[in-house]
Amino acid sequence: VIPRKKTWYVCHNRDPTAYRYQFQDDPFLSPRTSSEFTLFSLSQESGRSAAKFFINNNPKLFTKDFAEPHIPCLMPETVSLLLEEVSEEALKERIHLRRVTAAVDMYDQLLQAGTAVSMETTHDLLDLIALYCDRNPAEDGGPQTESSEESGEEAKKKKGRFRQASYFLNATWKENNNAERIFNLLSEKDTRCYAALIRGMVRHGAYARAFSLYTDMLNNRITGDIHIFNALISAASEVREQYNERWDLITVRLLKQMNQQKIQPTLQTFNSVLKALRRCGFLAKTQALHTLSEMKALGIGSSGPGNVDILQEIMSEISGMSFTCQDPDDGEFYYRYNKDLELGYKVHALVEVGENRRLVGDPYQQSIYYGRFFNLLCMMEHADVVLKWYKRLIPSLYYPNTQGLKDLLQTLDTESRLDLIPTIWKDIRSLGHENKSGLVEEVLSLMARDKHSPEVQELFAQCALDIKTVYTGEGGWSRLEWTPAALSYIASLLLRTDKTQQAWEILQLFKTNNRLEEFLSKQDKKI
Repeated sequence: VIPRKKTWYVCHNRDPTAYRYQFQDDPFLSPRTSSEFTLFSLSQESGRSAAKFFINNNPKLFTKDFAEPHIPCLMPETVSLLLEEVSEEALKERIHLRRVTAAVDMYDQLLQAGTAVSMETTHDLLDLIALYCDRNPAEDGGPQTESSEESGEEAKKKKGRFRQASYFLNATWKENNNAERIFNLLSEKDTRCYAALIRGMVRHGAYARAFSLYTDMLNNRITGDIHIFNALISAASEVREQYNERWDLITVRLLKQMNQQKIQPTLQTFNSVLKALRRCGFLAKTQALHTLSEMKALGIGSSGPGNVDILQEIMSEISGMSFTCQDPDDGEFYYRYNKDLELGYKVHALVEVGENRRLVGDPYQQSIYYGRFFNLLCMMEHADVVLKWYKRLIPSLYYPNTQGLKDLLQTLDTESRLDLIPTIWKDIRSLGHENKSGLVEEVLSLMARDKHSPEVQELFAQCALDIKTVYTGEGGWSRLEWTPAALSYIASLLLRTDKTQQAWEILQLFKTNNRLEEFLSKQDKKI
């Protein structure tokens, strides 16, 4: 007897000192830096993909099912073809298993045998070929299934981000491929047939061909559907050079024809318009506000571009609400802080409601968001508040880059809290930034600039000795190249605590590293 599901209420919050949940199975491999996070995450994805590939290609080795009740998602998928005869059912099976090449071959055999294929199956076949650009999908999952057309510029912006391996298996639309060939063989073509090819062309970069096929559809007096217009709107910026021409193509041709054909716009339609406006220069601000007003009139919500006043109004309306992704690009949460601390807090409070953190996007976008939020705090808040957020965000949510740590050091310097630098230095080492010479010299410069109490000077001297190991390569750490500034800072910090012998060893390094002449020339300029 399976008991009813019990809902447990968690009484504690997220542990800000812990690494992300996905790495807690192996604490030794917990990443310290953003690059390690990306590497380990991709390694986990690769391992899952390899396991899935092995299970699905060797289902006979995994026949025992001990789960009670049966859990289908944990069992091998049926990936082997069971129907070998030439029939429409065999074609459906190949389409269901996403065997693009096998499905095309079966379709051709049916035509050669004089067997008619139903329009519904033909639609599914065209969708399959157009989605995967006339080739079999990658074994690790393939592309997304919903329309997620991107312009060439958008794809370039995403270069270097955290993505699945299949994202990099780019494909281009080739003229007269199997999708076009089968499309041309059809005696009757309906909206669904045109939609499959147009969306495939836009998805795989054949923007001009997509608009040409759309013109052919209109000439044949066939009405479009919402998917066709959404795809064409997203591609408008790729077929026109001038800003006015791009906007006219969207409004005068596409949106007006949608209205004439009585096709109701959706959230994705307006999001496509707003994304296209980002590439329309001076038209973006005014037309974006008109677009938002039109969305509001139709009861459709979006977080499109706008000025601070619009953002304040939006944040007041959606404060405390939890959202669910409805658009393929809803994971691309973006906000550029404009030195508005109050608005920044409102945005972050919204991110922490329910599952809204999912809207921040992939790890690359998360690092951008949290980095900008932390930068805003460093510019506008007091040191105590900044340190509170520092402990709350790092490393459980954010791996700071060099600039983020420099912003923190600047905050400590502004409010005369330099006594905390040794603690920050330990974090710098744990986060893997001890090999950044500019950051290391910034730490030394702040400690050596002024004299402090004996207790603080002792902490600074111990920190300087630890920094020395970074330059000498002790303990297996990566070695930095000595500079006159680094040598003089460390020597000064040691002399202030009467560590004469250790300071003398530093002075000997001037000669060893051929830095004595450079150091003396700088001293002459100061005099």
